[in-house]
Amino acid sequence: MWRRLRTNHAFKVAAGTTFASYFKLVAHTTRFVIEPPDIFETIDERMPVIITFWHGQHFLTPFAMKPHHKAKVLISRHADAEINAIAAEKLGVGTIRGSGATSRNDFHRKGAVSATYEMLDTLEQGINVAMTADVPKIARRAGMGVVTIARYSGRPIIPLAMATRNRITLKSWDRASLNLPFGRGAAVVGEPIFVPREADEATMKAARDLVQARLEAVTARAEALAAGAGSV
Repeated sequence: MWRRLRTNHAFKVAAGTTFASYFKLVAHTTRFVIEPPDIFETIDERMPVIITFWHGQHFLTPFAMKPHHKAKVLISRHADAEINAIAAEKLGVGTIRGSGATSRNDFHRKGAVSATYEMLDTLEQGINVAMTADVPKIARRAGMGVVTIARYSGRPIIPLAMATRNRITLKSWDRASLNLPFGRGAAVVGEPIFVPREADEATMKAARDLVQARLEAVTARAEALAAGAGSV
């Protein structure tokens, strides 16, 4: 039955619209702490930026933006991701279809080449780009994708984590969080990461490791703040 539903356009539109409405409810009924508190002034000075986060922790990220912020998010071409793309569009976020790859053949089959050019063009137009940092199908291990986009665009990477105290951790490969309404939440942004155009292999790996470290740090901080721990 799911195979039939996943190819039904009307079902995908209905599901995407429902998800968007649900996460609006979560965002509007959650008491968010933002750290650092002046982050919007800092971000505005550096736009456009590359916003990165862990896969499965991204459902509330559209609400981290102000109304005047424009952004597009990278979403897989996989049929199951179509619902996510519809939900993102309903929340005012544009989409770029494609994904990362773990082999040379996948690089073309999954649309990584066209997606890379579209992300670079989007940034050139002054529009922010949002993308997960993970290696495909390996949760919370940063890959080279976001670092590559930063290198060729010259734009900074902004690590972001959002968490809610009320949430369910799903038994999926990415340990996705289903955020629940009516509670405490936190949005934490890390220091920007710049990758020089002339970066060699060692510099690229160091930048990837820095993305890994800063995402781990902001994720831990967001979860602590959402739980009510730490200074607020």
